[in-house]
Amino acid sequence: MADLTLVVLAAGMGSRYGGLKQLDPMGPNGETIMDYSVFDAVRAGFNRVVFVIRRDFEAEFKERIGKKYEKLLKVDYAFQQLDDLPDGFTVPEGREKPWGTGHALLAARNILDTPFAVINADDFYGADSYKQLAGYLSNPPESGLVRGVIATFILSNTLSENGSVARGICSVDNDGYLRKVTEFTKIVKTSSGAADQTDPENPTPFTGNEQVSMNSWGFMPEFIGKLQELLIEFLKERGTELKSEFYLPGAVDTLISRNEAVISARNSRDSWFGVTYREDRPMVQESLGKLVEAGSYPSPLFDREA
Repeated sequence: MADLTLVVLAAGMGSRYGGLKQLDPMGPNGETIMDYSVFDAVRAGFNRVVFVIRRDFEAEFKERIGKKYEKLLKVDYAFQQLDDLPDGFTVPEGREKPWGTGHALLAARNILDTPFAVINADDFYGADSYKQLAGYLSNPPESGLVRGVIATFILSNTLSENGSVARGICSVDNDGYLRKVTEFTKIVKTSSGAADQTDPENPTPFTGNEQVSMNSWGFMPEFIGKLQELLIEFLKERGTELKSEFYLPGAVDTLISRNEAVISARNSRDSWFGVTYREDRPMVQESLGKLVEAGSYPSPLFDREA
């Protein structure tokens, strides 16, 4: 088995949730969603985890989260900082919003030299998604292009009852390759499925059966260089804006459109769930409890004496 790294994007501000949801207990014995992610990744063959976090909660994160994994796999950290930009670029006056998931991944650019997966800290993806990612990363196809894989989920299974969500709608060809990811930032449930309400006067309807990106990706190391190039392009075009974001799905979509990347799409058999709003928490706790009762996970998840 090749060395495989799991990158966990955990630097989000949690503005809609109202706190550091990455550290909230969700499992029957106080486990966080990240605990289940790392557990599933280790079972799938990952032997290293890199947490992308912010400096302001570094000590608490390492004490409450990172140290419990140190006997399971190698643990490293990277730090997303607003002013961590390529030469020639500066943060515009008044900007406080982070630069997005693509920028967050680049915080780990100097320590990613093996095949890696990248996930959100506050999303539960299920064991099958990690098996899909590890299977690809352990034996990627030969290609002169940027190589990668995405574990997709069904849109209707990723919506919140408590507000809008951002999702990347995926187009997959008959050979199982990702052709396009279109980011929608205000998707809500409707009586007929779902709709993006970015423009309330002209909402974009969905059936709910669409495959979506939940930021569950796998890449070979060469992806990082391309991502850096795309960040520079983004900053040239939108770097003076106060709220623009450099989304990872958008970066992948650009590479596909330029015929610079080949991304295998693997639809996960498991259900996704996550915490976008604080009101989502009871549903997540109930779902994890059912999985533990069914024997999918031990209880407690980790040996507290380890």
